[in-house]
Amino acid sequence: MSRANKQIGAKLILVILLGGLAANTPAHTAATLPILQASADVRVAPPPIPFPSWTEIARTEASAEYEITFPSPIETSHPENNVVPVRALLPIEASGPVPVVVLLHFWGATDLSADLDLADKLNRRGIGAVLVTLPYHMRRAPKGTRSGELAIQPDPVRMVATMTQSVADIRRTIDWIQTRPEFRKDQIGIAGTSLGSIVASLVFAVDSRLSSGAFMLGGVDLAHILWNSSRVVTQREDLRRRGYTEERMRDELKPIEPLEFLSSTERPTLVVGARHDTVIPPVDTGKLIDVLGAPQTLWLETGHYGGVFVQRRLLRTVSTFFEATFAGKRYEAPTKFFAPTIRVGIGLNPATGLQVAAGIDVWQLNAKADGFASLMITPRGFQGYIGYRINQGLSLGAVILPKRATVGVLWSVVL
Repeated sequence: MSRANKQIGAKLILVILLGGLAANTPAHTAATLPILQASADVRVAPPPIPFPSWTEIARTEASAEYEITFPSPIETSHPENNVVPVRALLPIEASGPVPVVVLLHFWGATDLSADLDLADKLNRRGIGAVLVTLPYHMRRAPKGTRSGELAIQPDPVRMVATMTQSVADIRRTIDWIQTRPEFRKDQIGIAGTSLGSIVASLVFAVDSRLSSGAFMLGGVDLAHILWNSSRVVTQREDLRRRGYTEERMRDELKPIEPLEFLSSTERPTLVVGARHDTVIPPVDTGKLIDVLGAPQTLWLETGHYGGVFVQRRLLRTVSTFFEATFAGKRYEAPTKFFAPTIRVGIGLNPATGLQVAAGIDVWQLNAKADGFASLMITPRGFQGYIGYRINQGLSLGAVILPKRATVGVLWSVVL
């Protein structure tokens, strides 16, 4: 049974990485190697280092999986975070150097399931995959912290430092890839999801060795994302209490803002967005599309997490994009890609009172779903709802019950 079939449905779209084994680290340590300062310009390449050998850790019908660790180019006060764990998966039948894609996970990722699913699909197309753990995640999380807890803090100086380290880690990973005879040096792609997409877009902007990129559920204009995302409410409120505004954050985050470095490119790119995303506002995904020039684009009729319902098809689309572009062919993104619009929330109406509800949209007035009709399930059975959005998440409309119709309100979020 393939890895994809074993792990399908595990988590949201792309996830990556466990860590490397300390035994694979060479005798030198990060402290004895040249390191970058956390305030370094993201355009500055990390200093070269000798890399240790990798270790084979698994083998399937499609892949040979290897593991390596090496020092981060940036040293922090947390020893766990100063080592970069990497997993590499090679097509089992590879007879020579193969193209390779660097995969980056989302914020807070705790396992590798979806990223390994994508790696499996890439391997079955003759493409290698390299999975990198981002700073403060999984084995890089300091003891006593959750995976990703320290990756986004309400402090622009720390945000800049963490993003700078992320970029330096990926660029050192590319250095390592280019030392391996198993990989083609001229065909290196990058793909990321959510936070991983933001990091990937910044690396893509500053490292010309990347020949293609796929950016899923990400965006640019970091200050706007921070000031509008439903995922960083606590951090945003802390920043406000300290006197920060969106404009001040925009100025503070310029050193790591992808818009400062990206430009229209002829390198093949694919952007996947979600029309009802509250974590990465669709307008910020649109800014990424605009600055890239003419990427292939795919919009899901979901929120940030709805891609899990079409995960297999989405990962197949991404792997097909890389297969085509590495072969020198023009890739055309699907013009139609059905992904259900799933809502969960709380409804109120005179007939049934206050109740939780979940449902699927069967009609939408426009791309923003300002007006919509949903088939809902509640503790009191099925009901229909036709509403118009009057505020973010809040709509007013009609509730259709088995024997009558009445007015109602619904507060909902789209998964």
